[in-house]
Amino acid sequence: MFRRRLKMSVPGRLREFLWPRSGWERSAKYILHRVARLPGTPYAIAGGFACGAAISFTPFVGLHIVLAALLAWSIRTNIISSAIGTVVGNPWTFPFIWVWIYELGHWMGVGTGGHATENLDFIGLFGKMLEAVLRLDAGYLFETAWPVFLPMLAGGIPTALVMWLAFYVPLKPVIASHQRRRRARRDRRRLRRQAKEMESQR
Repeated sequence: MFRRRLKMSVPGRLREFLWPRSGWERSAKYILHRVARLPGTPYAIAGGFACGAAISFTPFVGLHIVLAALLAWSIRTNIISSAIGTVVGNPWTFPFIWVWIYELGHWMGVGTGGHATENLDFIGLFGKMLEAVLRLDAGYLFETAWPVFLPMLAGGIPTALVMWLAFYVPLKPVIASHQRRRRARRDRRRLRRQAKEMESQR
């Protein structure tokens, strides 16, 4: 239903992801429309999307979709909606998210004495963390990555809780309204079809 007639190339998909040709407002409406059409209750759909959005505010880069799905499953919400919700974390928002949760973690007293955010290369850090995990390099993880990752984790948890509510509360009534309108349209079409059938039988 939402697939393109012509498949887009990989560079085209990347360009569309970084800067949608239709504009950000229209892209946001498209995502909302796509989420609202998912099967399930307003709680399940809105809660699932909120799970994806909330997980985007944690430092588990590369695991957001998996963690969002697990969170959505644990609270009985829509897993597909949770995957869509992770679009909240993207190349445009991640720099602000990472600085915010890192600074919040420091403000909470976790990892004091660490690096200033202007001296941190978050993208390089996450890349080296992945390499260290693959190499089983515990030394790098605990000596270099952990002092940065720990305050981000501490700041990310309360931020994720707040963001779950920030997305769920306004999204649930919007989805409920959308579903009511869809049911009303289906009912009208069914009544018109029944009326035509009755007319044809006379």
